[in-house]
Amino acid sequence: KTMFCIILKSSWIPTTLSMLDKYVSLLTYAGPDGEKTWPKKYPFCGGVFQSPIDFHRDILQYDSNLSPLEFIGYNVPSTNQFTLTNNGHSVKMYLSPTMHIRNLPFEYTASQLHLHWGNRNKSEGSEHTVSGKHFAAELHIVHYNSEKYPDVTAAMDKADGLAVLAILLEIGPFNPSYEKIFRHFQNVKYKDQMVQVPGFNIQELLPDRPDEYYRYEGSLTTPPCYPSVLWTVFRHPVKISQEQLLALETAMYCTESDDPEPLEMVDNFRNVQEFHERLVFISFREGKLYKCFYAKKLHSDLCKSEILMWWSCCLNHYKNMGVSFSCGSLCSLFFHFCIVAWATV
Repeated sequence: KTMFCIILKSSWIPTTLSMLDKYVSLLTYAGPDGEKTWPKKYPFCGGVFQSPIDFHRDILQYDSNLSPLEFIGYNVPSTNQFTLTNNGHSVKMYLSPTMHIRNLPFEYTASQLHLHWGNRNKSEGSEHTVSGKHFAAELHIVHYNSEKYPDVTAAMDKADGLAVLAILLEIGPFNPSYEKIFRHFQNVKYKDQMVQVPGFNIQELLPDRPDEYYRYEGSLTTPPCYPSVLWTVFRHPVKISQEQLLALETAMYCTESDDPEPLEMVDNFRNVQEFHERLVFISFREGKLYKCFYAKKLHSDLCKSEILMWWSCCLNHYKNMGVSFSCGSLCSLFFHFCIVAWATV
């Protein structure tokens, strides 16, 4: 990756900056001082429960108890203002403290959102991957546990402190919702520059099916890499245009405006980390048979063969268990057990 500098800051609360002074340093994602050296100064970066990760079949487990998130106060009126800033390692927008998410172990209050991306010469820029595939970029919406902690600074090093929503971005048509942020990039080209962004509905940034997601316990993806994040990574990517992605990849620098050697803000994503026997819980079922049913293709030859195969499987299974049932209950068992079986094999 390209050499890249970071100045670490966090939170919409002013006192946060002084509390994080000990973490302010020049870092790179690549080269002799790249992310492989982070653990020397930040031990958590070399520990367990690190993020991002790759979502692959072997670690996925369906959890029927995972409910759709409830978004409170996400529709911010345009009369209110978000502050968008270049913090030296990303573009970050501070969010309203009236924004909350529920249907998690605690209620979490929004703090900020920021992005990770690559560069104009390659297609990978996301931090999380799916079956080894990178996406063009990734948006993170950071929340803190406001039931237990007064602010994001107090929460960020606690095991139950943070909840982050991650949206994977890919190339597609122009996205007017993302443009509400992207159109301001030219005003935050250099580190520490800020601009006011009129309020809008932050839910517009989420995918069409926010009820389908990956859930796991992980960490901050930049130093100090605290393992304090409950991650919700949405299954379906959001599309932005090629021009919008190019603006993200080329508009900003991680140096100040008067720096004689400006450094482009590119490749600010961390590599995937070891998973260390964790499980990723998913709110959706996977599998050919399940997809077949819900695509309403029951009459295709492929689906017919799959149905016959799994019907036979269920019959044999329950006969061996000595279970007796009518045709109606058999049909119910088939739909319930065979779909689960296909999704989990």
